[in-house]
Amino acid sequence: MIVFQNLSLSKNPSGSGAGNPSGVEIAGVRFSKVPRVLIAKPGLDGHDRGAKYIAKALRDAGMEVIYTGIRQSPDDIAITAVQEDVDIVGLSLLSGAHGELFPRVLASLKQQGGGNIPVIGGGIIPEEDVPELLKAGVGAIFSPGTRIEDVIIEIKRLLEKQA
Repeated sequence: MIVFQNLSLSKNPSGSGAGNPSGVEIAGVRFSKVPRVLIAKPGLDGHDRGAKYIAKALRDAGMEVIYTGIRQSPDDIAITAVQEDVDIVGLSLLSGAHGELFPRVLASLKQQGGGNIPVIGGGIIPEEDVPELLKAGVGAIFSPGTRIEDVIIEIKRLLEKQA
């Protein structure tokens, strides 16, 4: 597991931080605290360029990011998410197994006591598969080329919805 951390909140000129009631600003979006994000690669998919890009981009924006590495089981992802007390889980998949693996991660999160943790996904996911993933409980699906600002806005929306 790799932890990407950037807690120097230099992007927030007011100087407020995770413990400050006024919150923290990340890429122009105000959060109540620095979000803790888990990025994971479920299944046998060994292509992690996109996951590493997202992990680094979110970290550079000011979030705390934990990257589990490739070939993680749904149970391992859920256990890590709960143990690390993350605010949101991001799944990256290019193998085509998203229809099976994303719902298994959601089920594992529930079994581990993390059913309240929002899950987002990205990768090569056909548009026709997106409605079924959203119906299963995935909070958002991102395709290649999505702007990091849009990912941050969606993370904010999901965290507010959860609160």
